[in-house]
Formats: sequence, C-alpha cells, structure tokens
Amino acid sequence: MSKKSLVSFTLNGTATDVAVEPRELLIHTLREKCQHTGPHIGCETTHCGACTVDIDGKSVKSCTMLTVQAEGADILTIEGLAQGGELHAIQNAFMQEHGLQCGFCTPGMITRTYRLLQEIPDPSEEEIRYWIAGNLCRCTGYQNIIKAVQHAARTLQGKQVESSHVLLTDPAN
Repeated sequence: MSKKSLVSFTLNGTATDVAVEPRELLIHTLREKCQHTGPHIGCETTHCGACTVDIDGKSVKSCTMLTVQAEGADILTIEGLAQGGELHAIQNAFMQEHGLQCGFCTPGMITRTYRLLQEIPDPSEEEIRYWIAGNLCRCTGYQNIIKAVQHAARTLQGKQVESSHVLLTDPAN
C-alpha cells in the first residue's frame, strides 16, 4: 500500500480535505469518501459520461481523473446545483420535459448541460447535440433531453416556458 496524500478542494461550495491513495480516481473519492453519489460509475473509460462533474469551469469525466489532480480545484456535482431545497432550473427542466427515464445518465447529462449553458446561454439544437455527445443515454432517444436543455435555457434567460408535454389524464381521477 502506498502512502496517502492529503488533497484539498472545494466540493459544491464546501472546503474539503481527503486522504487518498495516489492512484485513486476522483469518481471513487466523490462517491465513497465524500458521500456524493450523484456522479455515477459507468464505463470507467470516459465513453458514457455518467461521471461528469464540473471542475474549475470545465466538464470533466471523473472516472479518468486522479483525485490528486483535483488539488485546489472547485468541483461541482449534481448535488451542488439545487439550492435551498429548490431544484436548479436545469434539474426542473429535465423533470418537466421528461429528459430522463432510468436516471443513470442524468447526473452527468445535467452537469454537462450546466456547463453548456454557462458557455452558450441560448444554444441551437446543433450546439446542444454537440455538447452532450460525450454523454450516452440508452433510454430516451435524446429528443426529450434536447427539449429539456432548451427549456432550461429559456428559463435561465427569464423567458416564459411551457412544457412540450401534455397531461393525458385528469390528475384528480
């Protein structure tokens, strides 16, 4: 067993110090030591994007980043998006537009969407498809994910937003 290193970073706005093996992946540190289980472990080869987090203003697939590389970083996971018990506009949009099904890809997809909307507040469908290309979803067919990103963009810009989905049954029945 190798000597552990103390790594300090900010995780969802909270200063965090953690002792890790030099070879420990950030995804494992987040999930096992920091108890932030939003980022998921999928492929562990950067193909699926389920582990995507935002580090210092960049989307990063945490399954191929060593925790020691996060020294001094500002890390945002899906858990850090909601504030004061209220869902972030992106999280709400994914719910409103049915941009999720099984939910496995959702944390990475939402975190990637967060970075997209920081960079391009009003993205075209082509830009959305380009930005989420590294995040795989095996359930939705992506159409509702794209609608969710567009919904979130409009909401964050303060525009009136209506869900594209119609309720087919009376909720009172």
